[in-house]
Order: sequence, then structure tokens, then C-alpha cells
Amino acid sequence: MPSAPLYDVSVIGAGPAGLAAALYAVRRKAKTIVFETEAVGGQMAKAHVVENYPGIVRISGTDLAEVMRKQVELHGVEVRFERVYDIKKVDREFLLKAERGEYRSKAVILATGAAARKLGVKGEEKLAGRGVSYCALCDGPLFKGKVVGVVGGSDSAVKDAIFLSSLAKKVYLIHRRDQLRAEAYLQDELFELPNVEVLWNKVVRTITGKERLEKVKLRDVKTSEDIELQLDGLFIEVGGIPTVALAKKLGVELDERGYVRVDKAQRTNVEGFFAAGDVTDFPLKQIATAVGQGATAAYAACTYLGLEATESRASSKQFLLRGISSGR
Repeated sequence: MPSAPLYDVSVIGAGPAGLAAALYAVRRKAKTIVFETEAVGGQMAKAHVVENYPGIVRISGTDLAEVMRKQVELHGVEVRFERVYDIKKVDREFLLKAERGEYRSKAVILATGAAARKLGVKGEEKLAGRGVSYCALCDGPLFKGKVVGVVGGSDSAVKDAIFLSSLAKKVYLIHRRDQLRAEAYLQDELFELPNVEVLWNKVVRTITGKERLEKVKLRDVKTSEDIELQLDGLFIEVGGIPTVALAKKLGVELDERGYVRVDKAQRTNVEGFFAAGDVTDFPLKQIATAVGQGATAAYAACTYLGLEATESRASSKQFLLRGISSGR
């Protein structure tokens, strides 16, 4: 094993799952490090407002991420902004190769989340950054007084449409079905906005423009009728693709959609390697569930390392004996 700093727990990804995992690990006296390639918060940081995280009435995603980061650092967690590009398991340790050096770790928690899923239609790549965007919070202010579209029907898509309605002259929400998947509370807010129009049963066929986005062609999935829509901006929010390159290097088992399979303790099929948040096969992708998974992964990782607190040793054993070790 190369001469490299050794950590008890290495967390890859500083979204809500990763930061929660780091917090719970360090509080069990695990020497903990977090790696992040961009800004902390992950997808959470792209939310202009968070209203469904218990205990907090209303906060921006970036502010919530910053609070979480400060909290883990106050507890002694080292947060490093560098990409981990390779990982190997040597005996009972993991060797992580990052942009600025190598690190060893006794346990690893993968919390890399998911990257924005693209539509895969003609013109999308060409006009990305020139009217086509995957982050309403980042790029929305550029379209003040303009006409924009949002593709999707999830909580995130509806939140984007609501946010953009305060900036744009007109917002079209383009959804392939005849009902939204977003929670009812968000739908009620959306439908009350006078400058938002939902285009039901529509999919984007092509995106066109010379230097910048000019229009999109939509197809009605029921009638097969095509229509053209003049737009200044198009925000795509159709889910994510799990970031699993590191998991694949270790032979971690994935499900049919490419998400990491975990058991109830967030363990993978590779001993000492855990996963939490949007990178896993858990169906509900929310900040609250990501935080819960991160805490669970840290609990299980510290138990694996024998770092459980003395007063909770009995409960730790019960946690592992409730069918968790065998259930997937």
C-alpha cells in the first residue's frame, strides 16, 4: 500500500447524503474526509427554495448546503475540492487516487448523486449554454422578461417553472403525460400562476436556432401532431443519470437502471463500500431521504470499523441483526 494519508471514512460527494454521512461518521470519532468536484450541495444547491426539509420553513438550496458544510467542518471533517478519479481495494483498505494525491481509507461512502439527464434530441448539444440549460437557478436570471420552457413533470421541474415565472414573461411547462408527478402542494402553486401554461402530452422533437435557441418542435404523444414553439430558453429537468464510474471500478452491483444496489444499511456487495443518496436505487429522491441514507451509511460504516459509541453498542448490534445484513 503506497504511503498516503489514512482515513477511517472517505465520503465521495458533498451533497446532502455525503454531508450527513460525514457528520455522523465524525461524531463517532471516525477520521473523516469528504471529496467534492464542484460546489457543495449537489442537486440541492440548484434549488432556488427548499420548503419541505423538516425543521426549516424556507431556505435556498445554496444556503442549506453552506450550513451543512459549516456544520461538518466545525466537527473536524476535512472537505477537499478535488476529483477522485480512481479507486482500488487492497486487502482491507481502499486506495483513492485524486487530482492532488492519493488517499487510503478503511471504509468509503459513495454519495456522488446523479448528473442531469439529457433529452437526446437534435440541436440539444449544439445549443447547450446558448438557450438550453439544465439549471434554472444558475441561468434563470439571464431570461428576465423572456419566453421560456421547462421540460418535465417532477417536483424539480415544477419548482423550476415556479421560480422562472418570477423572472420570465411566459413559462411553458412541457410534460409528456396528462398529469404531473410533482407533489400536490407544488401543483396548486403552479396552477395559480398567470404566466405559466402547461402543455400536456407533449415531447420535444427538435431544438433549433442559429447562434442561440429560437424554437422547439413538439409532438403530441396522443395525436402525433407536431407544433412549433418560439422560445428564448429551454430548461430540461427530466431526472438524472447516476454517477457510478467509481462504483464500476470496484465491481459494485448496479440495478437495471444503473443505480447502486444497497441493503437497508446502505451497504453494497463490496465489503466496506457504502452508498447513499441519489446514486442509489432508493426510489424517492429528496433531501430528507438523502440525509437519512447518509446517516445510515455512516452508522453502518462505523459499526463495520468497530467505532460505535460505547453507550450505543447494544443498539448497534440490534441494528445489524434486524435482517439488515441479509436483506436487499
